[in-house]
Amino acid sequence: MLLAGLTAPAYAVGYDNPTITLSATRLSGAVGAFGDPAVTVDLAQAGVPTGFLRLEVVSSSNPAVADVADVRQERTRDWDRKLTVRPREQGYTDLTLKVTGRGGKTATAVLSYAASARVSGAPSTRYLTGSSDASAAVDVGGGYALVADDESNVLRLYDRSRSGAPVRTWDLGPALGLKKEADIEAAARVGDTVYWTGSLGNNKDGKYKAERNTVFTTRITGSGAATEITFKADYKGLREDLVAWDTANGSRYGFAAGTAAGEAPKQIDGFNVEGLEFAPGSTTTAYLGFRAPLAPAVPGGKALLVPVTNFDQVLATGARAVFGPGVELDLGGLAVRDVRKNAQDQYLILAGSWAADDNSDPYALYQWDGIPGHAPVKRADLPTTDPGGWEAVVEVPDLTAPGARVQLVTDNGAADLYGDGTEAKDLTHPEWKKARAAWFTLG
Repeated sequence: MLLAGLTAPAYAVGYDNPTITLSATRLSGAVGAFGDPAVTVDLAQAGVPTGFLRLEVVSSSNPAVADVADVRQERTRDWDRKLTVRPREQGYTDLTLKVTGRGGKTATAVLSYAASARVSGAPSTRYLTGSSDASAAVDVGGGYALVADDESNVLRLYDRSRSGAPVRTWDLGPALGLKKEADIEAAARVGDTVYWTGSLGNNKDGKYKAERNTVFTTRITGSGAATEITFKADYKGLREDLVAWDTANGSRYGFAAGTAAGEAPKQIDGFNVEGLEFAPGSTTTAYLGFRAPLAPAVPGGKALLVPVTNFDQVLATGARAVFGPGVELDLGGLAVRDVRKNAQDQYLILAGSWAADDNSDPYALYQWDGIPGHAPVKRADLPTTDPGGWEAVVEVPDLTAPGARVQLVTDNGAADLYGDGTEAKDLTHPEWKKARAAWFTLG
């Protein structure tokens, strides 16, 4: 009952507007992919249990890529929603989401989605998002791996079984004193220490960049998702040590010429390191694997490894590097793109072209025992029909076991993932950048 002189309010007290918050406003996937990344949608309305709120996908800006019916929704334990997308074709689309709450109140949000094309071996393929230029990988146990990027100084920790963003990241640029990338290309683990190396070569324009002449170590504590890393030490003179050693031995490998001003690193007589692993039973001697030069630097030449016999002391004390005789391996005219061994000193060499435009050139996996003079044996040819170049071996299984499987990672930096002519490394949004990890059974 209203008192004299008072009027009823213009509106009745009702519900507040609901809110809709996305864990990421951008998402990438792939046609025909298994286990693509998801986005979590946090729904809320004051005074209303989350379970009573309704979420819909109401429109797609490009239904040919993914329509509203291609978005799958499931509830989480706290009644939020998790969305995944099953794309139809390569490209981009904006998906508009709407939440409806009590009182008919609504709110909307937009999820920008990018789909890459179907790849061979889709069931065993996963996508590591946040970076497209994966260049080296180290297993840290529990199904996780540290992955380096040759376009930054950031190390990323990924769940090897899932597609999606890294669990953790570490930017080592400040510790290294570098503002530009070290061009990290390879890594090797001894106990809790991981050794990392830059390419040591010129940039693609033939210019010397001091940042690339870097090797460094990190210390690992914990494992799996609980992995932590700390910076230990670096050395910035290995390129000069290699040139001086080769010059003193008759310039057998042409390192001085390959590092000269104006010389691109990815040519048959160039200078570019892309592999690193320790010799059998050793924690002091490490093999540097060269993408270029071949030995000799002619078509059909052999792949080159150079042993650094005091590699531990180079990093621990800054000692000048000491080298053993070069190891020349017949990889069918291919060069070293990565080399990795297991606890039994069984090696896998990822072999690929020395050339810069090698995404469609041959790749193969070779088994080796790590002993100079012993010949490697091809275990598999790798597919080259999909974007990206095979770049890293995560870990080496028991190579004597039937059906042994190995996980490899690609560098997708130069790939046009979404069919718009943009190289992945130049994409504006890191959520759309991604490398590809795939499992292969060895023959």
